[in-house]
Amino acid sequence: MSDSLTIAIDGSAASGKSTLGWALAKKLNYLYLDTGVMYRAVTWAALHHHIDPHDEAAVTALAEKISLQILPPTKNDGRQATVLVDGTDITWEIRTPKVDANVSLVSSYPGVRRVLTEQQREIAAHGAVVMVGRDIGTVVLPHADLKLFIEASVEVRARRRYNERIARGEQADFDALLASMIRRDKLDREKPISPMIPADDAIIINTNNLSQEEVVARVLALVNEKMAQKKVAHGSR
Repeated sequence: MSDSLTIAIDGSAASGKSTLGWALAKKLNYLYLDTGVMYRAVTWAALHHHIDPHDEAAVTALAEKISLQILPPTKNDGRQATVLVDGTDITWEIRTPKVDANVSLVSSYPGVRRVLTEQQREIAAHGAVVMVGRDIGTVVLPHADLKLFIEASVEVRARRRYNERIARGEQADFDALLASMIRRDKLDREKPISPMIPADDAIIINTNNLSQEEVVARVLALVNEKMAQKKVAHGSR
């Protein structure tokens, strides 16, 4: 499909980027990939195998070894994808506080990023993809047709994550979530490799006071504009 786009969506945790990416992919009939679940899966695997997340060499070797699959949802339980590590469904296990506390460290390792970035680029090679993460527009897909950076205040994001856990019947502590999110934001922004920053040509959207529907509508307008530009470019060749 020559006029399909490669769409990169970056942003901080609970900014709404995954919800946007999922809705956008469904409306466009594009492939959806939240790259964050890949880093969470490696983090879960390290903890599961009793590997210290601070042991960079061991975590990197594990990332190279495990079989990681991101599939369309296999259960109707609110998941946006099914995450398998070595054939085991760990979709919700990667959302635990322990994974939350270690994923930023694991995702900072160059070897882990290399392994997963290669997989992500292979997935995006044919276009018609909405890829979500923290460095998609800057590192993974620097030539994406449309780059978005989604942001919201840390208080709003912590409240969203709190509500998600309560809705799943889990216990949650808002203050603890807020403190964890503040720490993670700092780590993500200050990473020496692939820090969480907007690409120079990214469109920044703040979702503090926007509904999900309003964000999707705004981005669909941008997608239609990009598609029109691409058709004109193809027609002039």
